[in-house]
Amino acid sequence: MTVTDGERPRRPLRRAVAAAAAVVVLVLLGGLVWGLQRSLIYLPTGGEPPSAGEVVEGAEDVRLHTDDGLGLGAWYVPARDGDRGTAVLVANGNAGNRRTRAPLARALSGQGFSVLLFDYRGYGGNPGAPSEEGLASDARAAADALAERGHGPEETLYFGESLGAAVVVGLAAERPPAGLFLRSPFSSLADMARVHYPFVPGALLRDTYPVAETIGEVDVPTSVAMGEADTIVPVEQSREVAGASPDLVEEVVVEGAGHNDAEMVYGPEVVAAFTRLADRVR
Repeated sequence: MTVTDGERPRRPLRRAVAAAAAVVVLVLLGGLVWGLQRSLIYLPTGGEPPSAGEVVEGAEDVRLHTDDGLGLGAWYVPARDGDRGTAVLVANGNAGNRRTRAPLARALSGQGFSVLLFDYRGYGGNPGAPSEEGLASDARAAADALAERGHGPEETLYFGESLGAAVVVGLAAERPPAGLFLRSPFSSLADMARVHYPFVPGALLRDTYPVAETIGEVDVPTSVAMGEADTIVPVEQSREVAGASPDLVEEVVVEGAGHNDAEMVYGPEVVAAFTRLADRVR
């Protein structure tokens, strides 16, 4: 068959149009991922908690002040028995608010620790929108509040759960505490994205939380607890964080426990491991 001069350009033109359409689709998908990713990472639920004393006996409402001008809600829970003179700064995971950590505060208070529970920006009725930089500022404000009560970093242990583990590792790199307790830490946000959102390129992540890398700079006594049946943060990632710690005290695996099971949130094995860490640094 003979092809006329008018027909020859059609195939290259179709290819160019298809390529341009593919580029447009990729740009649109990239923009969607860029714009919506934080709504997949940060999941504030439950609204504003009631006053501290309504939930934990003897607890006080506290207002934190961030270095970028936000006021955040927090609760201070004093030690109930045998005050150790040591405070615990608790950094939450990516969902809920401080009310859901009340059982942990009660358990730690019962072991002689003063406890500060706080909510990040955008959580628990607080103003602002969460981000890696923002949560770092919130954690610094929590440490400042404890320092005002006579608990400087050298008299404070940081307790971080999941996302909160990433937050306190970052804080510890700036303000080393007496000890660091990480519950279900992930190795990095990019590693988590590869597990749960493999279609998201790491280069598009706005927040990174390089936990395993950063903890190598934190030379303080550290314990890492993980649930054997955790389907949210793979145990291998928590083990990687433990292996990267320069001063690992203990690696605790809670048999049969999932990420949000009570055994991991405030169970006796976790509380006992935290107490052993505190005894180590006294």
